[in-house]
Amino acid sequence: MRQIRALRVAAVAAGIALMATGCGATGKSTGSGSTGAAGPITGLQIMVPNTPGGGYDTTARAAAKVLDDEKISTNTEVFNLAGAGGTVGLARIVNEKGNGDLTMLMGLGVVGASYTNKSESKLTETTPLAKLIEEPGAIMVSKDSPYKTIDDLVTAWKANPASIAVGGGSSPGGPDHLLPMQLAGAVGIDATKVNFVSYDGGGDLLPAILGNKLGFAASGAGEYLQQIKSGEIRVLATSGENRLEGVDAPTLKESNIDLVFTNWRGVVAPPGISEDDKKSLIAALEKMHASAGWKEALKTHSWTDAFVTGDEFQTFLTDQDKRVADVLTKLGLA
Repeated sequence: MRQIRALRVAAVAAGIALMATGCGATGKSTGSGSTGAAGPITGLQIMVPNTPGGGYDTTARAAAKVLDDEKISTNTEVFNLAGAGGTVGLARIVNEKGNGDLTMLMGLGVVGASYTNKSESKLTETTPLAKLIEEPGAIMVSKDSPYKTIDDLVTAWKANPASIAVGGGSSPGGPDHLLPMQLAGAVGIDATKVNFVSYDGGGDLLPAILGNKLGFAASGAGEYLQQIKSGEIRVLATSGENRLEGVDAPTLKESNIDLVFTNWRGVVAPPGISEDDKKSLIAALEKMHASAGWKEALKTHSWTDAFVTGDEFQTFLTDQDKRVADVLTKLGLA
């Protein structure tokens, strides 16, 4: 757990408007460069670069379930390799050059962490496969919090910003960091006084919320729907254009706070995989995306469908990487 209280984090927020299955490089596919009639593919691994229970983990396991249920793949393995905001996993995927059986679930948080943690490995070295989802953030407190509404929170926060710990499941430059920093600016708080506490994924953030160790948390609501529905976590507001289905909370805009913010997640493979492997991985994800099972997963987790593949995702990822790198470099964080 780390605290970041400097002007540079405010500038990061102000300066960035951010708004698989392999055919098996080892020949384990029963198809030939696709998930065709020959049968499901085998040997697929999806690496999650942070702790169990977070957004990446939830998304990866939902994808693996659909892939197996739809017989696109069999016995898809999801495993966690946490550390340094996702950059331990990033180093692993980059070092697995040519491995068409390995993929990684990632998102905006890994982009920022690759620079703030001085990672030698970069996402631009990977093979982009598909962007899967977008989701708004949520401003959340424990059931025991004195803040019943977003107005209650903002009033207390403005009175003494440094006294309220703000938790997020990503490193500086990631979505859970950018959201509260942009929120501070939107309500007129000097972000140099914001007390931001970084956790390595939603799985680590959850106990801090439930234990009332934070003034509030900013993260994707989809990671905490069970606790939200049970009443253990109260959502004060969400950051999308529209309300989240199944979450009884207004948007920030409804609450007269002029801010809309969304996060995204996608899948990449190691560098240097064969063109056949790349085509098969993308074809598998396309088949998953078209399935009724994936549509149900989107609804269950309150995710917004944002599916793009291949070159389009590569262009998006390159742009995101450049935006983050440019700003963090100017601030001395990269």
